[in-house]
Amino acid sequence: MIRLFRVSIPSSVLALVITDAVLVFSCYLAAAYLTVESSVDVFLLEDGGWWRIAVVTGAVILGLYFSDLYEHYRVRSRIALLQQFSLVIGAAFLLQALLSYGRWDVILPKWLMVVGSLMVIVVVPLWRIVFLKLVWTAFGAQKLLFMGSSLAARNVVDAIVERPELGMLVLGYLGPGEASGWTNGLHRLGGLEDLKAVASNQRPDRIVIGLTERRGQLPVHDLLELRLAGVQIEEAAATYEMIFGRIPTAELRPSQMIFSGDLGPRQGMVTLQSIYSWILGLLGLLVALPVMLIVAVLVKLTSRGPVFYRQTRLGRNGMPFVLYKFRSMRQDAEASTGAVWATKDDPRITPLGRTLRKLRLDELPQLLNVIQGHMSLVGPRPERPEFVAVLQEKIPFYRHRLYVKPGLTGWAQINHKYGDTIEDTILKLEYDLYYIKHLAPSLDFYIMFHTVKTVLLGRGAQ
Repeated sequence: MIRLFRVSIPSSVLALVITDAVLVFSCYLAAAYLTVESSVDVFLLEDGGWWRIAVVTGAVILGLYFSDLYEHYRVRSRIALLQQFSLVIGAAFLLQALLSYGRWDVILPKWLMVVGSLMVIVVVPLWRIVFLKLVWTAFGAQKLLFMGSSLAARNVVDAIVERPELGMLVLGYLGPGEASGWTNGLHRLGGLEDLKAVASNQRPDRIVIGLTERRGQLPVHDLLELRLAGVQIEEAAATYEMIFGRIPTAELRPSQMIFSGDLGPRQGMVTLQSIYSWILGLLGLLVALPVMLIVAVLVKLTSRGPVFYRQTRLGRNGMPFVLYKFRSMRQDAEASTGAVWATKDDPRITPLGRTLRKLRLDELPQLLNVIQGHMSLVGPRPERPEFVAVLQEKIPFYRHRLYVKPGLTGWAQINHKYGDTIEDTILKLEYDLYYIKHLAPSLDFYIMFHTVKTVLLGRGAQ
């Protein structure tokens, strides 16, 4: 795993992105030698051929990213893989057509584009089919030994089994002889007292501590010897955080938060976030103003009531503020029910409102909240006081999400679909706590970039 933008990314994913880019570029470069009638060197060096091929390569890689081909890249269906690549290449052709209306010097010649694209459709999917096996052969897998069977440990093992791209191999676990709750038939290698002998035999790269009760059970001296010998030792919660990008609240103890040196948010990061959020919020409002005027007219023409919906939400440190949205529900939506969560296929949402929510256009007026300083561009989504009062009674650490400004988008929004259950709220809280812990400009810009994909694919909105 590699840390980029405060996020743990499997090394194999980064390797796949790089090799895909090299292969795509090479296909179009080879096509240039096959199709360009004049001197290829003149085309590449004097006519900007290198730059033109780079533009198409970037478009294809972005298309693969937007098609989720870097999320879970195991090849489950070769036909489906070929279809996805064909759609991506089709989008690249469309981009070339659009560019032709503006600048001729950035598009590829017709036959170069056709031949190069056909080569990409053949070569890159074939590379996908053999990539995972080659990665395992070349780099091997990091070997993990588990001690105990906490919920976080079990979730980690399930993820490793389902996602070989993580580059991890579970050796087994040490723990009691009775059933331990493993759902995948994990092999028991012995008791906790057998740690030294098992480690000598299995040679793990990492030992994950997943004991629900450690007092009097943890073989501290053996663990210290292994740590000094170079074996990485960590709690299951840390491994869980690295793999899932969230903090497991079920195993989070107040003492961990008190003594943690990197819990965050750091005051300097919060101040810096306020500065660039205000600047980008103002620029965003200026750019979005024509769209907002069109949406305002459509809202007014299609349903009775005001254009804007004003609602009290809680900001940083629980301070209330008025949040602005384009109205997407009937004017009397909560007249008989009071404050309730929106649900799937909510009958209170107007036909136009459903489209606005899917495209997130109803949230554009919140740029005003960003300029006013009540919100940031990125952060936990602001919640209503009525819901916070209930949820903080039911969910431990829920109020901790109020330690930063709420945002237009957030880590939870790009990683989890919209949900209206307590379980969904807990899951989103785990993402929010991860964000608060790792708050930084790099993570914010990563989230903003990923939000484009979320909006274009219509995910998470309701």
